[in-house]
Amino acid sequence: MTIKIYRLISLSMTIVFAIVGVVFVLFSSKVFSMFNNMSAYLGMKPTLIGNDLFFVGLAGAYMYLVSLLAFLMFHHPENRFFPLLLLNGKFVSSGISILFFVFSPTLIYLVNGIVDGLIGALVVYLYRFAYRVDR
Repeated sequence: MTIKIYRLISLSMTIVFAIVGVVFVLFSSKVFSMFNNMSAYLGMKPTLIGNDLFFVGLAGAYMYLVSLLAFLMFHHPENRFFPLLLLNGKFVSSGISILFFVFSPTLIYLVNGIVDGLIGALVVYLYRFAYRVDR
C-alpha cells in the first residue's frame, strides 16, 4: 500500500461520513423507520423513535468530527494523532452500540456496532501501514 492509497481511503471516509451525517440529521425519523421496518422483518424489536433534536444534534456533531478527522488524515498523512483519534471514536461508538444491543436487541444498534467496529479496524490497519507499527 502506498501513501496515495492511505490518502484515497481517508478522503473516501471523509465523504461517506459527511453524507451519513447529513442524511441522519435531515432525515433521522426516516432512517429510524427504515431500520424498524427491517427489524420487524427480522423478528427484532423496533428502536424507540423520538423527535429529540438534542440526540440528533449530538449524532450530527459526532459525524462532523469523524469527517473532519478523516479529512485531516487525508490532508496531513504524516500526523499520527488524527487516525488515533478516529479509531478511538469508532471503537467506542461500536462498543457502546454492541452494549446497547445486548440489553435492547435492535437492528440499528447491531449495524452501527458492526460498521463502526469495521471502520475502527480499517483505521488501525491504515495507522499500522502509515507508521510501520509492528507491535
